[in-house]
This record gives sequence, C-alpha cells and structure tokens, in this order.
Amino acid sequence: MPSPWRPLRSPGMARRCLSAFPGLIAMFAPLLLLALASSPFDAMLERTVQREQLPGIAMGVVEDGKVIYRRAEGRRGDGPDTRIDDDTLFKIASNSKAMTAALLARLVEQGKLRWDDPVRRHLPGFTMFDPWVGEQMQVRDLLIHNSGLGLGAGDLMLWPEPNRFTRADVIAGLAHLKPVTSFRSGYAYDNLMYVVAGEVAAAAGGRPYDQLMREQVFRPLGLSRCQVGQWSTRSVGNIAQPHGRRDGRLGLVGADGPVSPDSPSMAAGGIRCSLNDMLRWMQVLLDPSQVPDWLGSEQRRELWTGQMPMPLGERQRRWDGAHFSGYGYGWRLSDLDGQWKVAHTGTLSGMYSSVALLPDRGVGIVILINSDAEHARTALMQAALKHYTAPDAGQGVDHWLDALQQAEQPAGTGAPRATGGVGDGPAAPASALQALQGIYRDPWLGEAALCAHEGRLRFTVDKSPRLQADVVASGTRWVLRWDTLEPAAQAWLQPGTTPVPTLELRAIDPDIDFSYDFQDLHFTRIGQCPGAGRPGG
Repeated sequence: MPSPWRPLRSPGMARRCLSAFPGLIAMFAPLLLLALASSPFDAMLERTVQREQLPGIAMGVVEDGKVIYRRAEGRRGDGPDTRIDDDTLFKIASNSKAMTAALLARLVEQGKLRWDDPVRRHLPGFTMFDPWVGEQMQVRDLLIHNSGLGLGAGDLMLWPEPNRFTRADVIAGLAHLKPVTSFRSGYAYDNLMYVVAGEVAAAAGGRPYDQLMREQVFRPLGLSRCQVGQWSTRSVGNIAQPHGRRDGRLGLVGADGPVSPDSPSMAAGGIRCSLNDMLRWMQVLLDPSQVPDWLGSEQRRELWTGQMPMPLGERQRRWDGAHFSGYGYGWRLSDLDGQWKVAHTGTLSGMYSSVALLPDRGVGIVILINSDAEHARTALMQAALKHYTAPDAGQGVDHWLDALQQAEQPAGTGAPRATGGVGDGPAAPASALQALQGIYRDPWLGEAALCAHEGRLRFTVDKSPRLQADVVASGTRWVLRWDTLEPAAQAWLQPGTTPVPTLELRAIDPDIDFSYDFQDLHFTRIGQCPGAGRPGG
C-alpha cells in the first residue's frame, strides 16, 4: 500500500505546524524547516512552474517500493478557488496505453487470448486497406506501431473531442487508410490500433473494455480514483481541467461537462487517474511483491521487452547518452546514462503527462500537468531522472528549458511560425467557390459540407463538431480557419481537378500535432448544399 506519510510541502506549512508547539521545539525550528524544504524535487517543480507559468501540476517519485516524494500545486480550473491535490484526476492520455497492454497481459495469463492470436480470431470483421495485412495482423502487432500506416493516420476519428465516432466507426475506417510502408517494416506511432486492442480485450474477456479495466487493473491494484468509460464528473468530482494559451492568454480548453462520455479513444488515451493512483501504479510495476498474484513474471517481462525498434534521435543521443530505443507493449524502452529506462508520455489538448521508470534502480517518476506544457514536461522529467543517473552533472530544469528553447529557434533569428499571418483575413463571402460548394464524403471521416452560412463560406464535418471553419482567402489559395482549434491547426483547402469535384486538406504548419492527419483525407462531392440548386461544375 502507498506510504501514509506525506512530507510537508513548504516552509509555510512547516511554520503553521510548528506554531502549535511554541516552547521547546521553537529552538529547533530553523533546522526542521531546512530539512522539510530541502527536497531537490521541490526546487525542480517550483522552477518549472515559475518559468512555464503552469496553472497546475502534480509530481511524485517512488524509490524501492516507497513513495519518497509527492506534491500537488495550482488550480484545477473548475472554479476560482479549486486547488489540485493528490487525488485530483488528470487525463493521462497515452499513458493509458500501458494500462491497456497490462489488461491484455492479464487476459493472456488467464488463457483467454495469446499474443500471437490473429486479430480476426476475436474480431472476425477486422480488415485493413490491404486485406492480407488484416489477415496476418496479430494481437501483439496492435501494440507496437508497426501497422504500416502513417504517423497519426485516422486520428481525426478520435480527436478533437467531443465527436460522434464510435469504436465500430474507427475499426471500419481502417479499411480505407492507405499504408505508407509495408507491414512490420518500420515504426510509426498509431493510436487506432490501440482502439482495436481494446475491442480485442472486450471480445476475449467477455465484457466491455471499461468494465474489464476496472476489474483486472484498477481494483486489484488499488487505483481507487482512476476513471474510464462513461462516468459522472459531478459525482466523482475533483477533476483538473485542461488549459491552453490562445492569443498569449492562458484559459480553459475543452472543459468537462456533467458526464464524461464513453469515448472511442479510451484504450489509446482516455483514462484519467490521480497522482496517488499513478504512484501506486508505479509501485506495483517496479515491485511485483506489492501485489504478487496480479501478473506473473513471464507477462511482466513481455510488457518491457523490445518488440519494435524505434529511431534513435540526435537529441536522445546527446541528452541521454542513449544507444538503443524500442517499443514494448505500451512502453518506450531506452538507455539513459547507461541505465535501463522504461517510459511514456501522454499528450492531449491542454493536458500533459509523463511516466518514467528506472527498473534496475527501483525508481519511478510521474508528472501530471493540466496545460499545454511540452517544454515543462520534458525539462522537469529530464532534471528529475538526471538526479539519479548523473547527479554530479549539475543540469537542472533551467539547463534543459534553455536547451529546448534554443533548439526551437531557426538559424539566425526567431522567425515567425509558418502560420503567421495566414488565415487572418475576413471569411470568404457566401458566393465564393460556388462551383465547388456541396456535400462531400471521405471514406473514413464521413460527410463534410462546403456551404454558405450566414453570409460566409463554411466547411464543417458532420461527426466532428469541432471541425468547423470559415473558409478564408490567402492570395490564390484557401485556408480553413477553425472555430475552436488552435491557430497552428489551420489547413489549406485544396480543390481537385477531376470532373467530379474533390477536396483535399493539407497542414500549413510543418510542426502541427500529428493527430491532425489532414493529409489522409480525400473528399468527393456527393450532393448539394441544403436549400441550394445543383452545384455547378
């Protein structure tokens, strides 16, 4: 069980406690305050919050089966005075993948499936663009990003949320997504296969994925606050809300309604957990004796065995002294300063997570942030890990933040982003692109409309309410300026030259989040706009 001890978080808290004992211990107060405020992780966290202006953060560290550090600071975002604590729920995003893999490992151990089972044994209708790939794909392939699909292919069926896609829609859509490499020939991060993995678990386990996750992972391990599937946010309470910067100001992005829906992305990135939950998760992973009958040594070893080589980036070589990088079942595997590292990150709009384990040291570190915080997450985790692997290097949070900022600058000066000034003009009038207006269909995203609305030309996607945009002229080209997405998500709208009108989308910003897989969309006109005559063309 997690340690009941919790260190005082600040000298201010210590002073309040000491004030209850004004006599004898007053003479020792300075020494006690120094000891209570001396955790190196406090300094790292505080500096990260200060430099990156984070609304809220939770961080914890496990050593040798014990929680040696936990701290939660800042505001949740669902009210002016609601504060983050150790039980506040965060979206852990792609750190959900490790839990999905653990669920499958449990089912393997119980004899309900095998890693080398064909996916079709459990989902008979499963297929891919290349039918042979659909026939050959095994359960293990779903977890290791070797499908041959491009980076983030089909992710627009999962995000932005909320949307009206189902898991059945996602699986059916795979038949229309063209691969960019041959099957099992290379690594490309893939969320959709984890959706399939969740449905394989449901078929093999005889219950819905969310129920299985609660029965096989949450309850046996004591992850008492973790949530998955549909649940009442009002009943559960204490939930961090996502934040992002728009026009330089920090604000809420995609705040929760009264019910968290049964999202199709659950198995890939839809689980929420608290700091206490994640500390417990790391304890069990690092020390099997904590729950000895949960998962045997064979399946534990499978989870952390390299299944698919990953490219080893130059930054990873320089920062970590890394020699290898690979993907296991829901985990990234590499070496850090000569030590084995098992890790993953999680990224959703306005919510970032990171988990890193040094199994041979019995060390685990978790970071949860309720804001867009790529640099903060990276620098804080790097500084925390280096505390163990390179303690004499003297490379704190500032060192890593400075390195990240420097790497972001183009050679010479800080040039504007590729989207700077693009799409800033007025929306195109309703009369624009009249010959192309109509209802369109993409084989996997479904129907979209390019139609006049309230005097301007609009582009909307039927099953994804947040994919709504004004069409804006930019020279001789057309831009989709999304109503609610960040400016960096703007896309070119490119009419085709075929007799039947077609539309394609292309990202403007080369550094756009890969889940905006606009390049995989191919719309063909299937009808006219409501209330319009037959489109010309």
